[in-house]
Amino acid sequence: MLNTVRLSEFLLLLVAIVWGTSYGVAKEAIFYYPVLGFLAIRFIMTALILSPSLFRLGEGQLKQVLLAGIPLGTILLAIFIAETYGLSYTSASNAAFLISTCVVLTPVVEFFVLGTRPTTNVLLAIFMSLLGAFLVSTGGQFSFNAGDFYILIAAFFRACMVTMTKRMMRNSEVSNLALTTVQTAVVGFGSLAIGAIVLPAGLPALPTAIGFWVGTVYLVAFCTLFAFFVQNFAVRNTSPTRVSLLMGTEPVFGALFAVVWLQEPTTATMWVGGALIVIASIWGTLAPAKPVPSAVGT
Repeated sequence: MLNTVRLSEFLLLLVAIVWGTSYGVAKEAIFYYPVLGFLAIRFIMTALILSPSLFRLGEGQLKQVLLAGIPLGTILLAIFIAETYGLSYTSASNAAFLISTCVVLTPVVEFFVLGTRPTTNVLLAIFMSLLGAFLVSTGGQFSFNAGDFYILIAAFFRACMVTMTKRMMRNSEVSNLALTTVQTAVVGFGSLAIGAIVLPAGLPALPTAIGFWVGTVYLVAFCTLFAFFVQNFAVRNTSPTRVSLLMGTEPVFGALFAVVWLQEPTTATMWVGGALIVIASIWGTLAPAKPVPSAVGT
């Protein structure tokens, strides 16, 4: 069991790396195509790639997957609509900082949903991680706009997502791959339906820019297929708060990506913040994990 936990946390760090790059890639993609259309393409592509996993399920297993995947996919749809619209109105660095507030929100949601009280060490690690994220993403300066507000909404739904996954998947034999398939289908076709309703002229013709498709394929392969499969796997083997602490390292990797790929300047303040996030994440994950009790009210 211990090895499984450590493997889960190592894989979550890899997810944090690729998600750290996703802000810049997604921001470029929505330059070519509307947010809802971009999300529809990204997640329908993902669902189609994964769809064979559903054909191997029996009727009872398929029902279980749908009962879990549709509500979790609806939360995921809310996350990506809020996050991607937010990214279109704010900077990638502000988005990276604000989305990491899910680290603070997760133990709060976890307490109300699962009845798990965060330890003092976890609370201190959360504070340190947030301080580091603030320094990495903003260099100590901060301004708030409509895009930042959307990112905060996405952060809240992220906290709900990881906690509800833990609650619904407890003692469940649902396939991780099949669950990811249903979730991504809900996001993809949900975005398509919403786009057809709310956009005055509907979604435009598919973009022809090579940059759009290269970025979209990267996001599908690494930031969606790999990332959400790992998250569904890992949340079974560790607590939602520890998952969020590891995912809170995203701003560090986002800053590294900005330096190496986007040639963005950095400051000593940002690297101090990065060190704080790494230390907080290691501290939080090395602390003994408490068993999760039965959910409140069930």
